[in-house]
Amino acid sequence: MSESTIEVRLNGDPIPCPEGLSLLQLLELRGYKPQLVVVEFNGEILPRACWADQPVREADAVEVVTIVGGGS
Repeated sequence: MSESTIEVRLNGDPIPCPEGLSLLQLLELRGYKPQLVVVEFNGEILPRACWADQPVREADAVEVVTIVGGGS
């Protein structure tokens, strides 16, 4: 039995991913550390508390910005 896949846009690039993932699962699957990123989901900044409950569907657009620490 094969998993169904969908295509989403991640940082502007089309990527295949398994159907039925939450946004949090997609981020983890792609190697992001959720505590170190900010996510724009279909044009809106989505609060981190919503990620586990946000389903990812065909053609959704996800922009991920990594938070970089710095300073002297």
